[in-house]
Amino acid sequence: MQRVAFILKVRQDRLEEYKIRHAEVWPDMLQALRETGWHNYSIFMRPDGMLFGYLETPDFEAARAGMANREVNARWQADMAPFFESITGRPDEAMLPLEEVFHLD
Repeated sequence: MQRVAFILKVRQDRLEEYKIRHAEVWPDMLQALRETGWHNYSIFMRPDGMLFGYLETPDFEAARAGMANREVNARWQADMAPFFESITGRPDEAMLPLEEVFHLD
């Protein structure tokens, strides 16, 4: 299982709405994530909007490609794009994996 972590920055004026949106993720979006290999997916955020995401997947590129082919993902990404600072295009394309430098197990 591949562990993937990434960071993004949520606009300060959109923090609360971002949290609300993620408390109410569309059921078809959740299903698509599960079906395309996104497991143990979590998002954490500091008060300044710095976001840290983590997931486990057999193959991150395959998981991303699987979501790229889903209509629900296109709608979700278009809806979420205005929440982020310093990205061009879709938020899922800005999810650049961080290098893992330590793992306890």
